[in-house]
Amino acid sequence: MKLAPPYALIYEDDCLAVVNKAAGIAVGGDRWDEAAERLDTLVGQRYRVWTVHRIDRDTSGLVVFARDAETHRRLSAAFENRQVTKRYIAVVHGRLSWTETVCDLPLVPDGDKLHRTIIDKYRGKPSITRFRLLGGAGNYSVVEAAPETGRTHQIRVHLASLGHPVVCDPLYGKSAGRSIEKGVFLSSFKKGWRGEALAEKPLLDRLGLHAASLTLPACGTDPIFFNAPLSRDLAALINQMKKCGIMEEI
Repeated sequence: MKLAPPYALIYEDDCLAVVNKAAGIAVGGDRWDEAAERLDTLVGQRYRVWTVHRIDRDTSGLVVFARDAETHRRLSAAFENRQVTKRYIAVVHGRLSWTETVCDLPLVPDGDKLHRTIIDKYRGKPSITRFRLLGGAGNYSVVEAAPETGRTHQIRVHLASLGHPVVCDPLYGKSAGRSIEKGVFLSSFKKGWRGEALAEKPLLDRLGLHAASLTLPACGTDPIFFNAPLSRDLAALINQMKKCGIMEEI
């Protein structure tokens, strides 16, 4: 099977390079796997880049690189000061009882022996994520997540704390610390499915989280908006969920 390229270039100018990252590649150096392929190195083959922000290795979607030190300084400050609007799409376990909610549980990165982010009301840093239900099918839902802070694994931890972990999440999902979740199968939510169970392949077998869009503060007169299309596997899953349930446009 042909592997998807590690990234697609969304936008570039003399100051910025914006890419749509595939799941499975780290944005920068990984102290747990120093030999792993890195997105900054791959993009850096085109021209010198500075990393502005990161998303998880297993998350797909938008990553912004600066092409000069001044742009890096300005954008890093914008992320730090919460001047960047971010929007993620997540497929989660369960049918939600709410249409919108906010999670503000404080978080401590690298807080346990598995190097997971943990909730700690005493030592945790303020963390806020706004969630909106987009739809669902079977025992799965699709949500929009808008993090106002940028803690490590923030969306994943907050969703898990609400009882709706992201599908195929090895750290915070239903099978974390036990057996590995094999994926999301069409048969698990399509009524009357008549396929061959032993031959069925999952629609999605990796973390169901995608950095879909972000808005950067204005360089000139207007803010700059970027959007990253869903990866093929996540889009296929959500399209099937649309056919079997109720879904807003994503």
